[in-house]
Amino acid sequence: MAVLAVVVSYLIGSIPVGYLLGRIRGIDIRKYGSGNIGTTNVWRNLGPVAGTIALIGDTGKGLLAVLLGRYLGGGGLELACGLAAIAGHSWPVFLGFRGGKIIATGLGVFLGLAPVAALLALGLWALVVVASGYVSLGSIVAAVSMPLWMLLLGRPREHLFFALLVAVIAVYKHIPNIRRLLAGTESKIR
Repeated sequence: MAVLAVVVSYLIGSIPVGYLLGRIRGIDIRKYGSGNIGTTNVWRNLGPVAGTIALIGDTGKGLLAVLLGRYLGGGGLELACGLAAIAGHSWPVFLGFRGGKIIATGLGVFLGLAPVAALLALGLWALVVVASGYVSLGSIVAAVSMPLWMLLLGRPREHLFFALLVAVIAVYKHIPNIRRLLAGTESKIR
């Protein structure tokens, strides 16, 4: 049952919400803006309604996976299902394993695992985005802050290690953004 839950969570994570929203509008979102299927690129190219739907859909995928793991066994299965959803979003089977940068799906996972920590990271994301104008910088800072929130809030050790792993994946997925930030060519919010 645990293996099936992880596979289902991966498939849930693989649902390319942003891509599907683009197809409804008759475009392949991967050919616009950053080429990413995530919330920011959808928002910039399809507008705030589509961007909000992408955010809710991608966040919901992560939350649903954690709840599935909790219902079917809890503990380590929650973490495995959450990680599977993140992997599905980042490397979706339906799009040739080229997906999003895990921030919204990761938010959903952490809302299920540690809602206070997730909300603190979300607040930090908002502060950084407002102060700097860079969504990518806010996303990186929020992801890297999650292990700290887990530690400060006394979350279980496995949650701390899980948050460290997710932070590493998030930073890895944002390497092109980091290069653009350092070069001064990263796009700011409009």
